[in-house]
Amino acid sequence: MPASSILTETTIDGPRSVRWVLEADECKALAVPRIARLGIDEAVAPYERVRLHPGGSFMMVCVAGSGRVLLDGRWHTVGAGWACMAPPRVPNAFHALPGKTWRFLWLRFDEPAFVTPLVSAASPVRVKVDAAQLLRIWEGLRAEWEQSRDSKAVHHWVELVQHHARRLAEPWRRDERLRQLWEKVQTRLAEDWTLATLAHEAHCSEEHFRRLCWKELGRSPVAHLTSLRMQAAQGLLTANNDKQEIIARSVGYRSPIAFARAFKRWVGCLPSEYRVRG
Repeated sequence: MPASSILTETTIDGPRSVRWVLEADECKALAVPRIARLGIDEAVAPYERVRLHPGGSFMMVCVAGSGRVLLDGRWHTVGAGWACMAPPRVPNAFHALPGKTWRFLWLRFDEPAFVTPLVSAASPVRVKVDAAQLLRIWEGLRAEWEQSRDSKAVHHWVELVQHHARRLAEPWRRDERLRQLWEKVQTRLAEDWTLATLAHEAHCSEEHFRRLCWKELGRSPVAHLTSLRMQAAQGLLTANNDKQEIIARSVGYRSPIAFARAFKRWVGCLPSEYRVRG
């Protein structure tokens, strides 16, 4: 059974977890780039978070230890030096492993449906990062906030957070072949894309294309294609009243059953349930 189908909204810290959280309600500089909150967590089991229908992009950067994160509808163990991210309105979940301390940075955005989200279906699901550099930025913001609270200095640190968050969300733009390919695919999702046709469009071998996608996107080419299709389907389900069969075909699924199965694995509910949620 897909992990996303058995999730329930959950917030558990546990007695040994330590958290520092900064909210936009108290730090107005965060609201400018639509950051709802950010923090540094030292998570110890039974620490767990599950968000079924988050209203904004989410990012986390593992600094030390390891934990379990739900990515593309499946659980993965994520260790130090890796960043994970998820677009709005897609379930994201993570929990600490027994006997381990998991330290990570995180930020969550507030992005209503009319706002272009920072993390999109075109963003990587997981990417290698310089976690030490990012930790210095988070700790710099924390030190300024807890000591001087100079508004200009706080704004400077928040700008650094936003700059690096954007860089994480769009690393694939550094490769012109990938940028052109995925922009083309997004406008032609109904076509029968395969690994072979994708690699041909990117002008490289299938194996090289596969390695390139894993490096820049943290997922296989086919998984990234599915992500683009699911993101488009979410928009169509909320924007119009077309039958699900029509939406399925428009994003590349000939079978409504296959579309519903894929949608539930990636989004956490059936297309009909998603449409009701609005």
